[in-house]
Amino acid sequence: MRWLPRPTASDDKYSRGVLGAIVGSETYPGAAVLVTEAAWRTGAGMVRLGSPARAQELVLHRRPETVVSEAVDMGRCSAYTIGSGLDRDERDEELLGVIAEACDSGVPVVLDAGALDFAMRVRGPALVTPHAGELTRMLGWLGLTVERHDVEGDPERYARRVAEETGAVVLLKGAVTHIATPAGESDSVTASTYRLATAGSGDVLAGILGALSAQNASELRAADDFASLAATGAALHAAAAKRLGDRPIVAMDVAESVAETIAEASRS
Repeated sequence: MRWLPRPTASDDKYSRGVLGAIVGSETYPGAAVLVTEAAWRTGAGMVRLGSPARAQELVLHRRPETVVSEAVDMGRCSAYTIGSGLDRDERDEELLGVIAEACDSGVPVVLDAGALDFAMRVRGPALVTPHAGELTRMLGWLGLTVERHDVEGDPERYARRVAEETGAVVLLKGAVTHIATPAGESDSVTASTYRLATAGSGDVLAGILGALSAQNASELRAADDFASLAATGAALHAAAAKRLGDRPIVAMDVAESVAETIAEASRS
């Protein structure tokens, strides 16, 4: 598959993509664990985590490969995932400055949850990953009075509207995931299981998308490329859940399933 590259003899951890993850908070430290686990399982060469000490501790306990620091010291990254587990009301000026710097870097940026309001700030390729409630708030920021039930009734229309207004590719999460580009193009991915409706599932998706973006950063030249990558990420997310069977699952189950799902895709 185009967006699931295999490493070659000439690759090292840097050429395989360095993901900067500005995720997790004192209130929601688990988001950092889920994002980093999913990113590693998707094949990132390195994951740099910028988060508070509590999230760093949990991530290192789970994934000691991760390079951790405060968000102010991220180093050079191939792509970023920003916002999972961040509370907009708790972001201080220092964190806002770090997010702005990442958005100004020119590399691909995946914005989730607590960083969606930076959609118009990203200088390079941008992807936003709201659910229906978050897209409703984004429409409000754009001066449009829309209710959540309006978005749920016509998700493709409103995903396209936000994409057109912000210049970012929009991945609107749901049982059917809608992906829209600023040019008005759209695509959709239908979930192969509804077991993904569980807390933390979106954090796993953000990690998958970030890792794919880091691995393919040089190929993301146009919004259509990012939209295609987003569709691959959404399909991978759904397939990782489906292979677990029709049973209750938690988000970490999905993250752990990603690597074998990629292996199965490579064999087919």
